Amino acid sequence: MALLRRPEGGISFPQSQTARELDATVAMADEKETTPMPTTSRLQLPEEVVTHPLVLLSIVDHYNRVARDTSKRVVGVLLGSTFHGKCDITNSFAVPFDEDLRNPGIWYLDHDFLENMYQMFKKINAKERIVGFYSTGPKIRKADLDIDGLFRRYCAHPVLVICDVHSDVEVLPTTAYGSIEEVEEDGKAIKRIFKHIKSTVGAYEAEEVGVEHLLRDINDPSVSSLAGQVKHKMTALNGLKERLEEMKTYLENVVAGRTPPNHQIIYNMQTIFNLLPNLNVDALVRSMFVKTNDMHFVIYLSSLIRCTIALHNLVNNKIKYKESEELGFAEKKDEKKEAGASSTDKASKDKKAEKAP
Repeated sequence: MALLRRPEGGISFPQSQTARELDATVAMADEKETTPMPTTSRLQLPEEVVTHPLVLLSIVDHYNRVARDTSKRVVGVLLGSTFHGKCDITNSFAVPFDEDLRNPGIWYLDHDFLENMYQMFKKINAKERIVGFYSTGPKIRKADLDIDGLFRRYCAHPVLVICDVHSDVEVLPTTAYGSIEEVEEDGKAIKRIFKHIKSTVGAYEAEEVGVEHLLRDINDPSVSSLAGQVKHKMTALNGLKERLEEMKTYLENVVAGRTPPNHQIIYNMQTIFNLLPNLNVDALVRSMFVKTNDMHFVIYLSSLIRCTIALHNLVNNKIKYKESEELGFAEKKDEKKEAGASSTDKASKDKKAEKAP
């Protein structure tokens, strides 16, 4: 039997099996209380990150208040939940952050402010947990891996969302990353790198209603829906052009030896080009012509119908205007007759009054 000794010495008592189990349970409970538990379960890296509109508005507001018209960036905390590999970012808050632009390894993030704000947000909505952090980048920087290590104290797999707050092209403003461990080629060391995660923008029904209400003051009601669709098509094509130019630049750098080749990127490029249709097939060319002619035929018929309706409205307007003019002329004529009759009656009455003795 094990012996328990009093702190001040003295008599020793034998410890039974039940007492040892009780002590072990108490020790485990104390360890749980003292050890900071992560706010999310230890799952794998999320496969998709969904950013909600409120988060985008908060990030833009944070940047405009702190780092507008400067070369600095802002960093904040992302709140949300992760379920079945999908990370929903529903809220966020800003954190005091600063870094040395000449020495990227020197940076500062206020831990006390972060913990106090998180405790207050937790009182408002206990379901929202820390899922990562955001940055206005616009690219990944050297200190991001160190910041990621800091946020691993609060969640198992923090995500990094980079938001481009001043993008000239209307493309998706967010890019999501997650850190993973990778073994170097020599197999002697393990390093952490950022892995790209699929990023989208989503909203609940209530958020969609709020966004539509805000867009009423932004969208021009005088612009037709067709013009808006054409604008969106042009924006999408400009975004596609930029992506193709980026792929071209990467391949040129690989061929010149300035960038080491990444087999996964090259494999993805090959997959994209394999999905392109073969435009040299006669059947495909004919089907494209038929489809184009059908679309043009519908547009032509729509134009004829609109022109016919406009002509009918013009004719009806002319007829209505002519009738109103005739009616107004007749009313004026009747008024003149009534005025003439009243003046004649008045003159006759005046004459009778003069003749009377």
